[in-house]
Amino acid sequence: MKRFIEGADRSQSTLLPECLDDWVDESNPVRAVDAFVDALDLGKLGFEDVEPATTGRPSYHPSALLKLYIYGYLNRVQSSRRLESEARRNLEVIWLIQRLAPDDKTICDFRKDNGPAIKKVCAQFVELCRRMGLLTKASVAIDGSKFKAVNNRDKNFTKAKVERRRKQLEESVSRYLSQLDSADLQEQTDAITLKRIRLKDKLEKLHSEMEKLEAIEKQMLASPDGQVSFTDPDSRSMATSGRGSGVVGYNVQTAVDTEHHLIIAHEVTKSGTDRAQLANIGNQAKEVLGVDELEAVADRGYYSGKEIKACDDAGIKVTLPKPITSGAKSKGRFGKQDFAYLADKDVYRCPVGQQLSYHHTVRDGEQRFGRYWTNACGQCELKPRCTTAKRRVISRWENEDVLEAVQERLDRNPDAMRTRREVFEHPYGTIKMRMGATHFLMKRLPKVATEMALHVLAYNLTRVINIVGVKELIKEIQAA
Repeated sequence: MKRFIEGADRSQSTLLPECLDDWVDESNPVRAVDAFVDALDLGKLGFEDVEPATTGRPSYHPSALLKLYIYGYLNRVQSSRRLESEARRNLEVIWLIQRLAPDDKTICDFRKDNGPAIKKVCAQFVELCRRMGLLTKASVAIDGSKFKAVNNRDKNFTKAKVERRRKQLEESVSRYLSQLDSADLQEQTDAITLKRIRLKDKLEKLHSEMEKLEAIEKQMLASPDGQVSFTDPDSRSMATSGRGSGVVGYNVQTAVDTEHHLIIAHEVTKSGTDRAQLANIGNQAKEVLGVDELEAVADRGYYSGKEIKACDDAGIKVTLPKPITSGAKSKGRFGKQDFAYLADKDVYRCPVGQQLSYHHTVRDGEQRFGRYWTNACGQCELKPRCTTAKRRVISRWENEDVLEAVQERLDRNPDAMRTRREVFEHPYGTIKMRMGATHFLMKRLPKVATEMALHVLAYNLTRVINIVGVKELIKEIQAA
């Protein structure tokens, strides 16, 4: 006769393990969390209340609360209320913080008050990875991703949103006024009177909404970037890769090791684009790795001559594709890439073999550009495919050789962009999956940066455990 596996009788007495330590296996990740936090000098990192106060009620040691948070972010439990619950019912947490049971406000205040110190803990773990020999390859992939903030789209206003909302309100006012005029022409019955009262109430509400919109517009115009958010004032409306889509949140920049996919540097920004972020995050990665030269690969969203030159000056050799911003190609005409530069002669060779020589230099802000052209354009049969002007003029930036070196690296390694995608899909996908639909839980940039540091720390910890195992990681922590 077939039977199901039966559970134990709840009323039967059992002999539990003699000590709490027996409940946690030696390969359990919480042991790595415990060893890592115990090895930190929390006072040197800047944590508050490392030394007990001589008077008043005793406080919790920051090591216990830090362990609790790292465990929470490892296991998709980021809320302080949920962490409070885990501390009372989860055997792993009970073991980790030795039966302590802090309330949710204590837990929440710890994260709020120790943001800079928590970010240093994240950096300490990256340093541990370097000492373990997991970051020996001086090669990183750089990318950014948009993360949602605690701010609904309806609570964020830009110039386009204000104009769209004003148009909607004006259309509604016009519609209600038309209905009110129509009601005035009809026989005045009780129903018509009630309708007129309702229409006037709606018009008053619309006028109130328009006054609020005018106040919002003043705040928006006073903002440096022309937008304002009301729930999380630091969050910004940002476009995403999906056509016509966007998110109100933050742009998180990261540099990921191409060998083990460890995040070695990250920064939370309010910038909606990546164009001005390349040198900053590249220098951070170079400093963490402690190398003289660094190879970095990024996507076309980072392409900026100024940023690429700054990276080259710092010893960072970047590889990224150049976006085609000219409309010549789309109109069937030759683009600048169809003109070959001959460095030994300082001329450009056009598709039909004519040489465009240097004539003069112009200044655009802090940058200088050389102008190249030939007087043979008027007799060229392919001129309609080249330019609609009298002659084709090619501009050459004074540091164009740096950009040409970037293109040469991309030509030598055509799979660089595929490698970049493979590197970045892993960490961003993992972190966003753990975050859930809400992404960040806290408001304002410093607190959001603290949250991101905990997510990065949890991700890196998981990666190292998967690479070397819990026991080996603990051994390395104790040997450091």
